[in-house]
This record gives sequence, C-alpha cells and structure tokens, in this order.
Amino acid sequence: MTVLTLLGIMLANNSDIELVMQYANITGWGKCLPPAVLSNEDLATFLDTSDEWISTRTGIKERRISHVSTATLASLAAKRALAAAGLDAAELDMVILGTACPDTLIPNSASLVQANIGAVNAAVFDLNAACTGFVYGLSIGTGMIRSGAMKKVLVIGADRIPYFLDYSQRDVSVLFGDGAGAVVLEACDEECGLIAERLGCDGEARDILAARDSGTARERFAAVDGYFDVNFEGQEIFKRAVRGMGQAITGVLEKLELEPEQIDLLIPHQANVRIIDTLAKRMKAPPEKVVVNIEKYGNTSAATVPIALCEALEEGRIKAGDKILTAAFGAGLTWGAAVIKWGPRTTPVGECTEELPKSDKTALDILMPWVKGCQEAAAKKAE
Repeated sequence: MTVLTLLGIMLANNSDIELVMQYANITGWGKCLPPAVLSNEDLATFLDTSDEWISTRTGIKERRISHVSTATLASLAAKRALAAAGLDAAELDMVILGTACPDTLIPNSASLVQANIGAVNAAVFDLNAACTGFVYGLSIGTGMIRSGAMKKVLVIGADRIPYFLDYSQRDVSVLFGDGAGAVVLEACDEECGLIAERLGCDGEARDILAARDSGTARERFAAVDGYFDVNFEGQEIFKRAVRGMGQAITGVLEKLELEPEQIDLLIPHQANVRIIDTLAKRMKAPPEKVVVNIEKYGNTSAATVPIALCEALEEGRIKAGDKILTAAFGAGLTWGAAVIKWGPRTTPVGECTEELPKSDKTALDILMPWVKGCQEAAAKKAE
C-alpha cells in the first residue's frame, strides 16, 4: 500500500482531516559586494577598449573584484539575510549555494558556508546552473518546504567569474564582476514566496558559453597553469538569452494565468542592458517596474538576482502582496523564470554589522597578476 493510498483512506474515513498547503515565504535577504571597484577606465589601461565602447554595448560602467573567496562572500550575504529574518543559523534545515565558482570541488563550498555561519543542523550542497543558479535554488528550496521535508532554507547566489576570464579577450573580460546575495525561506500557510516557476536548459548549444579548460575534461599538465580558455559567442548568446528567458517568462505567466501588466516588478538577470530592455519591452513594463543595477556591478552571475532583489527592498520598491517576476539565463545554457508573491514584511528584523576582511589592494592590484598570466599564455599559444 502506498503512502498516497493510505492518505486517501484516512481522508475518506475522517472528514476532520485537512491538508494545509505550505508556502515558502522570503523572510530575510542580504547581499555582499567586495569594496574594490574596477571601472571601464581601469580596463582600458590593459585592453583595447574605452568607457564608451563598453557602456554603449553592455550598460556596464564598473564592477567589483573580490579579495576574498566565493564562500566568504556567500557567508556574509547569508549572515545578513539571517539577521534580516531574525533567525539563528542553527535553525536552518538546508543551505543551497548556487555558484559556478566554488572554492573547492571536493568538498563542496556550501559546507564551508555552513561552518562559517554556524548552520550546524543544515543539509548543504552546491548547485551549478551558472547565472540561473539562484532561480534554480529558489525553486528547490521552495519545493523542499512545500513537501513538508524542511521548514527553513537558506538560498545563496555567489560567483567570482572574473577569476576564470581570459584577459586577452576584450569582449568577455569587460562583462563580469564578483558578488553574493541570499534569502531565507520559511514555511507559512499564507500564499507568498515563489508561487510558480519555469526552468529549462538549451544543452545543444552549451559550448557557446564555456570555460573550456575548467574541469576534468582538461588534460592534466598539458596547459599553462591558471589559464582558462573561455569561449563566448556574444551574438548567439544574446539571441538565445532573449529566447530562453522569454520562453520561461511566457510559461510561468501562463501557469498562473497572469497578464504581463499584473506583474508589479521585473527583476531580470543583469547580463546586458540590451537584453534587459528587450525583455522589458516584451513585458510592456515601464522603467519604474524594472530593476536595473548592471551599471554598478556588471554580471555577477548567480548573484545578480538576489543582489537586485535586496536593492529593490532597500529602495522601497517592493510592497506587501506585490507580484515579482524574475528571469535568468546562463551557461549550460540554463534558463528560468519565477513569480514571487511578496509576504507581509518588507523591512529587516535585524542587521548584521560584520564586514569583509580589510584589504589595501585596488581592483587593478588584484587583477594584474591574472592579466599578465593571460597575456603570457596567449603569446605562448600564438607561437
């Protein structure tokens, strides 16, 4: 006899039993951005580029470069989210770290976040869906709560894509920055939190966006140490990003029988301002209903959506009951969209005053050893 059959018998024999639908309310939120700012003018000191060239094509003016690890960024974002929720880390049932840039593959970096924040009772794992990692993680965390298996879940998006870039390639070197964002999900009876999602992947075109030498497919000892061969086919990525996120948005709105005009705020993945503008036009969303911060941070991969969510809350752009649509697209080629119905609270319960370890290094100080290494590797490759 299956559990579902047994449950059916119980319900048939006892009319007093009611099934209560569980939702996963977002009760805490936090972000972490490293202090070192890399401007377009800084990039022009070693690349054949300019502020005008970068900003007109991408919308990016500057980005952050981290002097600390992915797990350190993720841990501080997590602590800030927990403080906003008024929650102790020991109460967490699960920690999901969405990242394509873990500090270590074995063990996972989520275990280091667990140790850093004191989430001693939580199951933990890394999730690599690239830039779509936070949206995937939000879906999984919500599903665990809806199933009744969990009550409190922490979802983090954190990445350091600049670590993997080939700084002899202009088109890709200007796009990315470092950062982390996190949310706390808690079980509740009221309809709120993520209420519908549409996830997918365009795996046939996975090679058009790839750090090709970053895994066990790389032949050991054969390549220049520390050099990653990054393939980035910009025009094709643009087309597939618009199509993938458009498909996801259409699917999730159809699930809920919503019209685009019924969405109160659009929080798109911050990859390129032209992609954001295209999606906004499809949604018929005016500028005041679209969150855009790409000019400050560039593409922080899995961190873009939670960072933008945090800033929207800080700026008072989210009200109780608002329907928020988020969409993302990343290497894989993963894509996804989700509708979030915001709960009753839009201000944090508490505040985490902890900061990142101090550093006297500028963004260029951090970057230049990588730049020189990439230039030397490119010259060697050309011989």
